[in-house]
Amino acid sequence: MQRVKDTKAFYRTGATTFFAARCDQRFSYSLFVPVSCQETDRRHPLVVIMHGTGRTAETYRDAMAEFAEENSCVVLTPLFPAGIIDPDDLHNYKFIGYRDIRYDKVLLDIVDEVAERFPVQRNFLLHGFSGGGQFTHRFLYLHPGRLRAASIGAPGRVTLLDDRDWWLGTGDTRERFGITVDPAAIREVPVQMVVGEEDTETWEINNPGDSNWLDGAEKAGRTRIERLRTLRDEFTRHGIEVRFDLVPGIGHHGPSVLPVVRDFFAEQLKLE
Repeated sequence: MQRVKDTKAFYRTGATTFFAARCDQRFSYSLFVPVSCQETDRRHPLVVIMHGTGRTAETYRDAMAEFAEENSCVVLTPLFPAGIIDPDDLHNYKFIGYRDIRYDKVLLDIVDEVAERFPVQRNFLLHGFSGGGQFTHRFLYLHPGRLRAASIGAPGRVTLLDDRDWWLGTGDTRERFGITVDPAAIREVPVQMVVGEEDTETWEINNPGDSNWLDGAEKAGRTRIERLRTLRDEFTRHGIEVRFDLVPGIGHHGPSVLPVVRDFFAEQLKLE
């Protein structure tokens, strides 16, 4: 791949630097922009990869670079740092709302900003693994109309489409977020669920008393595999089709499931 040799364009092509989000500079984002996407007026597909607790946004961006080149799409990797407001916080973004922060709206504002600066579509494909998988399925509940596809990777805690309060269920989303979850709208979004076949450790996801725990979370299962299957069954009960990928030989490691995520996204992009 040839990189652009213009000073400004250089840092807006290929793997970019991290830009502070215009809407709230506590948050930032990076991109992978193929040269081909800068050489046409056509708006290209946008793929968003939401990091997990480790905030390895750059790793995911680089792992998706070849896919971006092959499919003429732009990859966006937001960065939601730990410790916003609460210095000990690791998890708040996963649950969408925290105090005055709406992480779903931060992402939508970032996407709108990117669409103003780069030739991309405002509706996007979204993947997240672990903490990113938690964010992804909850974002899908609230904003199905903005998603071309959703890939939910190994969430440690799941939100079901029932009448319990957030985040165990979706019963109070109208009061909490001003949005009523609409299963019919979710049915319009292609959904993948993906988890490693050896993703069976439970020490991190069965932790009563911690800030990312609510009593009742254990009812969805003990392991990430069990909880994702529970989520799949909940989707199926509401008529939402799911491609479920149990990846052989893989534990809890996000980059290792990306080949099947790329396969799923490539199928969706062919439908454009």
